[in-house]
Amino acid sequence: MVHLQCLPPSVEPRVSDHMPHIIDMIKQIVDNGYAYRVEGDVFFSVENFPEYGQLSGRKLEDNRAGERVAVDSRKRNPADFALWKSAKEGEPFWESPWGPGRPGWHIECSAMSAAYLGYSFDIHGGGMDLVFPHHENEIAQSCAACKQSNVSYWIHNGFVTVDSEKMSKSLGNFFTIREVINLYHPLALRLFLMGTHYRSPINYSDVLLESASERIFYIYQTLHDCENVLSQHDKGLQESIPPETLNVINKFHNDFSTSMSDDLHTPVVLAALSDPLKTINDLLHTRKGKKQATRIESVAALEKIIRNVLSVLGLMPTSYSEALQQLREMALKRAKLTEDKILQKIEERSEARKNKDYKKSDAIRKDLAVVGIALMDSPDGTSWRPAIPLPLQEQQVAAT
Repeated sequence: MVHLQCLPPSVEPRVSDHMPHIIDMIKQIVDNGYAYRVEGDVFFSVENFPEYGQLSGRKLEDNRAGERVAVDSRKRNPADFALWKSAKEGEPFWESPWGPGRPGWHIECSAMSAAYLGYSFDIHGGGMDLVFPHHENEIAQSCAACKQSNVSYWIHNGFVTVDSEKMSKSLGNFFTIREVINLYHPLALRLFLMGTHYRSPINYSDVLLESASERIFYIYQTLHDCENVLSQHDKGLQESIPPETLNVINKFHNDFSTSMSDDLHTPVVLAALSDPLKTINDLLHTRKGKKQATRIESVAALEKIIRNVLSVLGLMPTSYSEALQQLREMALKRAKLTEDKILQKIEERSEARKNKDYKKSDAIRKDLAVVGIALMDSPDGTSWRPAIPLPLQEQQVAAT
């Protein structure tokens, strides 16, 4: 999570530290007439809570009991769920007004969120699979304990699929973030994840991660070039920037504000980065751009808004040069090459071009492109950068 630049939670509560809160909430639900005791167990009565199903849109008659667990014949309704379970041999237990036992699966979340956030709070998150029954049950028991209980926004994320198949241990296509960031930069993974709206399923594939890796390299390289140019002009910058640059900045700012306000629509924001980045590259590297009167002012203003947006998205590295170096090292690792080997290939290719052996020159370029290393020729010589490996590029083209 730290590598992915996820902010740490303010509190990470443990159920075992909040048993008094849980027992108090169950007592409140029982006292309010929404739960009943059977021997040492306490069940929530869904029939006593008419709003049951408001989140998922399911009706009581749609709920088929016994799909995941055996039906308990002691329940008044098969959809009733446990708030407290009596102690079983070999299980941990706590003392309660209903005898020794432990909490049901759902009550823990209601009690701990109420303890730290109160009965009403803004955002509740979780996977799509938790809408029913977990979150539905949370709403029922929280509202049964306190009528004013409310969550303003439910944030449910989609599933990860691998090459269009659902990720699961049984299919053997299951892997961890640690395994991914062993080969790809964590911020490339973050960019990839933000490239799909959080509510939608996201398809994990090598070609998509390579594409995110190439994209973030381009973003950081552009901003690193900015940094180098701006460091030579840190004084005497004018306030005004030309209308065409201002239009690019305003459009990007509006796209960002509108999209993030629309249920955190990050893919639109990432797409909107293209125009300001292209404008910067035009100003820095084209003949026409270099002639602009307030070129440096434009570059500074564009760099500032991109940096601000990347900061909000958690995509700002500690330094552009460090991130670029890390991205290069990851690309070398995936290509199973060393930088010395690439420099040797560049030298061989330069020699071949001098000798007009273009067949050999093209073969060297292609061999490196196959493993994700792109060569770039300029008046200053040849350099290299990470790229999508050629076979994956061809696969992308075939797919479209």
